[in-house]
Amino acid sequence: MVTAVRELEAGASVSEVGRKVGVTSQTLARWKARYAGVTLSEAREKRRLEEKNAKLKKLAAQFALENDSLKVALGKS
Repeated sequence: MVTAVRELEAGASVSEVGRKVGVTSQTLARWKARYAGVTLSEAREKRRLEEKNAKLKKLAAQFALENDSLKVALGKS
């Protein structure tokens, strides 16, 4: 992703980079918005944090559902 963004920043055309990487122009635009000016190690760290954040959001949603289920079971609203 970072390499593709760097190629775009260097002046390569979107269609050329898209064909080379095998993604659409929309995906390249999203990558460019997310990873422009980011080093490879920063991109890896950002991706790791995004994945961890997604897992934590999923856990929070599960706890909220369990909490609601327990309230219903106990007859509280």
